[in-house]
Amino acid sequence: MSVSVGDTAGAGADADAGSGPAKAAGGVLAATCISAFVVNANTSAVSILLPAISEDTGASLTSLQWAVTGYSLVGAAVIVTSGALGDVFGRRRIFIGGLLLFVASCVLIALAQGGGLVIAGRAVQGAAGSTILACGLSLLSAGISGKAEMQAVSLWGAASAAGAAAGPLLGGVLVDVTGWQGLFWIDAAIAAACIPLTLRTVPESSDPTRPRSIDYAGTVLVAAILAPFVFAVTEGSNWGWLDIRTLGCFAVSVASVFGFVLVEKRVGAPLIDLALLRNKVLVGSTVAILLVAGVINAIMYICSLYFQNPAALDMSPLEAGLATLPAALGIVVTAPLVTRFVDKFGGRTVIAGGFAIATVGLLVLAFVQDSWTYAAFALPMIVLAVGLGLANGPSSAIATACVPDNQVGAASGISNMGRYIGSAVLTAVIAAVFNAVGLHNKALGASTSEALAKGFARSSLALLLFTAFGIALALLVGRVRPIGKPQAQHYAAAAAGTAHTVPTKSVPKPALSPASGPPPPPTTHA
Repeated sequence: MSVSVGDTAGAGADADAGSGPAKAAGGVLAATCISAFVVNANTSAVSILLPAISEDTGASLTSLQWAVTGYSLVGAAVIVTSGALGDVFGRRRIFIGGLLLFVASCVLIALAQGGGLVIAGRAVQGAAGSTILACGLSLLSAGISGKAEMQAVSLWGAASAAGAAAGPLLGGVLVDVTGWQGLFWIDAAIAAACIPLTLRTVPESSDPTRPRSIDYAGTVLVAAILAPFVFAVTEGSNWGWLDIRTLGCFAVSVASVFGFVLVEKRVGAPLIDLALLRNKVLVGSTVAILLVAGVINAIMYICSLYFQNPAALDMSPLEAGLATLPAALGIVVTAPLVTRFVDKFGGRTVIAGGFAIATVGLLVLAFVQDSWTYAAFALPMIVLAVGLGLANGPSSAIATACVPDNQVGAASGISNMGRYIGSAVLTAVIAAVFNAVGLHNKALGASTSEALAKGFARSSLALLLFTAFGIALALLVGRVRPIGKPQAQHYAAAAAGTAHTVPTKSVPKPALSPASGPPPPPTTHA
């Protein structure tokens, strides 16, 4: 999937940008930014809704954890494939397909009478959401040129970040006003409205230079690696870690890894170019992105459950949404500052420092007691979010700055897949720790409030191990070659980096279909 942002073409690019049809530019910007906001708001809101969904459907919170991890699992499997489908069959066509799928998933969830359909709908939503984000960003690149393109990607990133930050609050408001189903009905209506807007104003585009084959086998194998692994982690404490079911799930994951490697070596257009995995800087930055996404999603998950539990803080959904807002805003507000910090201190230092700051926040949360009020949670949550924001920005930039120009699209795909994998795996791991520790302490005679606090504290300690690993990772990977003074495209990439890795290297502009006019000139990947 090719995506370009930035302006090194000079005045000619600006002239082309100015002469492009304003209707098309405005249409693609509106459709992609609105849909990005909705997708990210929907994703971050679901954890706040889980207690209400559990009460209404009778499904346990343990099983509804799959409404969160299932979304990310499918997103990880589909994110690269959806971009490839857009390159081959038309980005507008696949983008609209993603919108239709998103609408269908929202309706399925809103009408669900049981937890199973909610989980199934969220899995479908994972495919839809990753498709909308991947193809939406490509449509921006194809439809807008020059400095306007940079501004458009900045707005797209801001819309994504705003959606992620506002989601828990919007979810909390809607639970009180409309019931938990209201979020999905409203999201379905907004996504549906983007379809005619896209059809009327967005030109079709594709990549005629890309091989026409699609690595469907690789997509299936990614899911076959992740789903059994997460299932084993989630159920292992109940089954027993040496139970045949647990070991069987791990065995399927391992076998799927070998199968994936074999497939990727043989297909013409692999999901992942295995040669890129020899690039230790790319692998290191992707693991850092994985850790950031996993930690922030896992902590938001257990916060939403703990804050709303009657035996803990006993908040309403709206109060819980407000309570998680500082953490969500912390990672968003930090993004614009990252580029200047990297220019002054270097990427490795900022990443290691960010993980160190996050570790401090988690260390405080590892001492949670059942007597704590919300005030005791607020500051360490903000510290954690700021630290993760500092680690995320440079990691996203380095992921594509460390490869040749002709590999930035593949590197971007790997890092974005890592973001989804981190969200799925770490949320599953921490949910399992939270539940197991709580049940263990209850069995030892602790009160429900004490057991919940112990579960939260131990979960924070487990997450601390991941952020501590992030510090070591940043220091061990090695120095990254400086890229010079930050330009506007680097700030654009930083704005988008909270939701999606946007490359910052020079690549050819994506081609438009014949009906949409001649392709614009080359610009800069950001």
